[in-house]
Amino acid sequence: MKKFLKIAMVLVPAGLISLGFYLKNNDAGEDILMQVITQNLKNYHYEPLDVNDDWSEKAFDHYLEFLDGNKRFLLETDVKDLKKYRKELDDQTQNGTYVFFDESLKIFKERTLQCQEFYQDILRNPFDFELDETVDFGEDQPYAKNEKELKERWRKYLKYSVMTRLSTSMDVEKAKEKDSANTAEIKPFETLEKEAREAVLKTHNEWFERMFKIDRKEHLSTYVNAITSIYDPHTNYFPPADKANFDIRMSGQLEGIGAQLQEKDGYIKVTSIVPGSPSAMQGELQANDLILKVAQGKEEPVDIVNAKIDDAVKLIRGKKGTEVRLTVQKPDGSIKIIPIVRDVVQLEETYAKSVILNDETGKKVGYLYLPSFYADFNGRSGRSSWKDVKAELEKLKANGAEALIFDMRNNGGGSLGDCNEMAGLFLENNGPVVQVKQRNQKQEALEPMFNEYVWDKPVVFMVNEFSASASEILAAAMQDYHRGLIVGSHTTHGKGTVQRMIDLNATFDSKSYPDMGSLKLTMQKFYRINGETTQLKGVTPDIIWADNYTYIKTGEKEEEFSMPYDKISAAKYKVINGNNALFANAKTNSMQRTSTNPLFAEIEKNAHRWEEQNKNEVYTLNLAKYRSETQAKKEVSDAYNAQFKAYQDLVLTANKEDAVSATDTVKTKRVDDWYKGVKKDIYLYETLQIAEDLIK
Repeated sequence: MKKFLKIAMVLVPAGLISLGFYLKNNDAGEDILMQVITQNLKNYHYEPLDVNDDWSEKAFDHYLEFLDGNKRFLLETDVKDLKKYRKELDDQTQNGTYVFFDESLKIFKERTLQCQEFYQDILRNPFDFELDETVDFGEDQPYAKNEKELKERWRKYLKYSVMTRLSTSMDVEKAKEKDSANTAEIKPFETLEKEAREAVLKTHNEWFERMFKIDRKEHLSTYVNAITSIYDPHTNYFPPADKANFDIRMSGQLEGIGAQLQEKDGYIKVTSIVPGSPSAMQGELQANDLILKVAQGKEEPVDIVNAKIDDAVKLIRGKKGTEVRLTVQKPDGSIKIIPIVRDVVQLEETYAKSVILNDETGKKVGYLYLPSFYADFNGRSGRSSWKDVKAELEKLKANGAEALIFDMRNNGGGSLGDCNEMAGLFLENNGPVVQVKQRNQKQEALEPMFNEYVWDKPVVFMVNEFSASASEILAAAMQDYHRGLIVGSHTTHGKGTVQRMIDLNATFDSKSYPDMGSLKLTMQKFYRINGETTQLKGVTPDIIWADNYTYIKTGEKEEEFSMPYDKISAAKYKVINGNNALFANAKTNSMQRTSTNPLFAEIEKNAHRWEEQNKNEVYTLNLAKYRSETQAKKEVSDAYNAQFKAYQDLVLTANKEDAVSATDTVKTKRVDDWYKGVKKDIYLYETLQIAEDLIK
């Protein structure tokens, strides 16, 4: 490979590309796509695989999971017919051919058309909900042996869908009967059952319509991702459009108009307007508008009725400063052409934010929430998470915070560079934050480039089982330095690998091919400065609490093809002295509080309930039994939730710099919605007590 350009270091898992099919001639670039991808994997992946028969078998099996993981489309005979290719995928990849892929699409298309007939036929007639039968949603069930068995599988699945809707409707009608002020007619059972079937039919019609719209390129990305993910769960292929969406998630910004859209009944519907966006500033585009046509400036408009939402978004997004003209149908039926000049749209919910917490002690503790380690990898001077966190810390100091709670719960990671710099905000003397190791190379200890020591007060870091990657690096470094206490669930996610994004077109010389997209592949593993990896193991908090996921299998260790745990030698670093006795005291006090707090005991019990419910894969199709079981679960759930409703609210004080004008109703609502969740967070309340102990 002669070129290696446009590479960004990331530590965030990527979602899988959606499934679809549409048969047509191969597009330009397909003949070398897999060759380019496998060559890059061979050259740069941390643990490359030999492309041989074993590789082919793994890729074949994994692709079938992607294609029909619920076993609701393919027959046992279909899989048997496809198995003749099970050891040929390596040869087809090296030859640039897609014989197996094309055959799988052909079979899947035929079965999908057949299943469309199944559900339409099944939903024509009422179900008998008095029969004592069950449906199995387990992943281990075999493929259906024949069409009759497949249709029966669909019948049970559809019956369950109708039953759950019907039961909800019955509850609504039951509430009407009890309401003395109600004057509406009570619907009979037969009407409710018919309405439930019609709703399920509509949902499935929309689902299948979306599947039929998906083209060959998108299905090819599914095939390619099935192959790349046998290397590890975080090595993924991104077609050009998906790479653009990935950049948006990582940077928290895009160039466009700032409207949230959804595909509904063949139309592209506006669901909300991003505050402060070009759409909000222009003022005419509103939620519930239907976008009928899109024009680039004064060019001819393109009709987008019945278009895929991805295609519509491509037309609507565009470079800052360019104009898009939307032909819109308003809810009253009127048609209007709305011109909007595109600009950079900031997705505020993706950025760091902070507030001052208080309780009866009167001490001020800063609370900083970081949803991800975002960064602008394309170098467009976008937001940087470490710079934003630095700004929030400075605000909290200016507003009198005596300690800090840094919340990284549900933070899936992001930029390694930002994580590295963020650690430096808490370390007076620069030292290593993380160690990284590339294939066949020596380990390297990374230190912050900028010695930006900002926070010299006590700090508590909150994590849970969904804190991954960069979150784990920061938590581990702070724990190894004894800089702060880590509190949360039994362990973090356990992702200890580093990915880099490679522009596939930049890795070969030919310019005769279209944009082939990007490959995010695992190039490095990262290690704590004490030499341990977080891979599979995660970070174990200093103070551990139960939560609803305590006994449910989660994390990297549950992923197929995850990389192994290992160790390297420790880096040279100096533990911060003087915190041990303070930390020990805070841990003892927290254990005493939580052990006598009935709410924490209830959380533990609820975690066991979730564990038992999660094991169940077989569900009744008898309506009376279902309603009885559902009511029993609801009573337990309501009783559990009621205990937290009476929980004392935290007192929140906005930083002076974050004061919101009373006339800015949109921003006020967004802040109020965030505060609402923060105020009732029992884990945050206990963390506040821990922070106050550290102040003492």
